[in-house]
Amino acid sequence: MEPRAKYLNPFTDFGFKKLFGEEYNKDLLIDFLNQLLKNKQGKIKKLTYLKNEQIGRSEYDRRAVFDLYCESEPGEKFIVEMQKTKQKFFKDRSVYYSTFPIAQQAITGGWNFELKAVYTVAVLDFIFDEDEKEPEKFRYDVKLSDIETNKVFYDKLTFIYLEMPKFNRTIDQLNTRFEKWLYVLKNLERFHKIPEKFQDCLFKKLFSAAEIAHFTLEEAMLYEDSLKIYRDLNNSLDTAREEGREKGREEGREEGRKEAREGLVTAIIAILEARFKKVPEEISSMIQPLKDLELLKNLSTKAATLNSLEAFRDFTKTQLKYASGLSEKTSSGNFVSESPFGYSRKKSTHSSGGPGRRK
Repeated sequence: MEPRAKYLNPFTDFGFKKLFGEEYNKDLLIDFLNQLLKNKQGKIKKLTYLKNEQIGRSEYDRRAVFDLYCESEPGEKFIVEMQKTKQKFFKDRSVYYSTFPIAQQAITGGWNFELKAVYTVAVLDFIFDEDEKEPEKFRYDVKLSDIETNKVFYDKLTFIYLEMPKFNRTIDQLNTRFEKWLYVLKNLERFHKIPEKFQDCLFKKLFSAAEIAHFTLEEAMLYEDSLKIYRDLNNSLDTAREEGREKGREEGREEGRKEAREGLVTAIIAILEARFKKVPEEISSMIQPLKDLELLKNLSTKAATLNSLEAFRDFTKTQLKYASGLSEKTSSGNFVSESPFGYSRKKSTHSSGGPGRRK
């Protein structure tokens, strides 16, 4: 029997926010960001947590719910996300999310349009398909740049993506404090004691915060729920993919997609039941008929992260309304671009323009 973990899994929703989202542990987030952004800006000395749910300017605009959202003393904004499962349009989503802290800087009256920097940091528990041929490159820093000269055109909008499955260094190969951060995030749940290389005060504080034995009863229950959701989501997605591949080999691609769809629907219901006990018929009836795999993958992630059944229901309704609009527009032959919510719409034969670059 596998021994019980001593430290939490930081890739769970509870674990990530326990380490980085609590006021008492704010110095952990400050140190992580300072190591991540070294030589890119001044040293962060103070952070203020901001409301992580952002609403558009009107009631009809879509919402954005960040894992962590904070502001430095000079006014730079930081969105920090832990993404557990692969999403086809995750890059689109991260660009979309970055528009909220940009728009919030608008000032009524005599504003000269000067903006403070916005950083989006995504810690990924997966590898983008297009990056699989670069097994050694786990960090991607993205800015608006000139294609021909590679010169940075605009320095105040930065996206940093960390593909954690690619970070495979051993503890003896760690040369920088940033590498120590990546190592401890990837391996924290496997430790049974604090390694020799992590004996400074800040890392000791991280291990203390992560020690499950220190949790209150309520925290322990919340963590167990979060861990179960994380494992169920991974297992369900793995099963859905494997069943889909097997079915595809036996009976063709279409049957494989059907099997994968059924696995995702089952996973979403199971996750909601694990978190909220009973799933209302209204939500179940919305999910059961869905066939779009990208939408179902997106909903499975939301089922694991949104704070209530009502929030999940509203999000699902928004997606279905969006899909309905897609169907009407594509049937008339109009051009519609890709969306961060998992739909792509075909171009009219009269449209022009090329595909977007990476994030």
